[in-house]
Amino acid sequence: MKWKKWLEHWDMTSLKITTPFLEMEWQPQEADKRAAWELYIELLTRVSTQTLPDTYGDEKTALNSIYSLFQITREIIKENGRECVEFTKIAIIVLNQVIRPFTAKWHTLSIKSGFEDETTRREFRVELEGLQKTLRNYTKALADMAGVEDLTSLEGG
Repeated sequence: MKWKKWLEHWDMTSLKITTPFLEMEWQPQEADKRAAWELYIELLTRVSTQTLPDTYGDEKTALNSIYSLFQITREIIKENGRECVEFTKIAIIVLNQVIRPFTAKWHTLSIKSGFEDETTRREFRVELEGLQKTLRNYTKALADMAGVEDLTSLEGG
């Protein structure tokens, strides 16, 4: 299967990826499967994919949880080594194109006490919902890469 088909299947075509990459064969190895499983569990159990009701939670804590995905992903890539090439390709793209713009915007606002404003908190939660939708697709794709049953929608998140 080509990367393009795999990304289309998981509704991840909004990622900006060069044509030569899209035409490459998608062939996850055992290290890719291990790495995908590790990140799948992290995403599945965080605010990254789980609904944050308006009356619960804290925006700063949610932002920190999303931000921690950078370090978690780096560690997973390092632990699984150079053999987890397919996982690394998609993980880096998602970090840089999906998660980084969100965290960069909201980190700046959070250090300027932006979360003290109700309108800003509401805007954060709306944007978090959009990010969660994208990351749920990513989580489903990781389950596929790991070769495990997808539990992303188990709680209706």
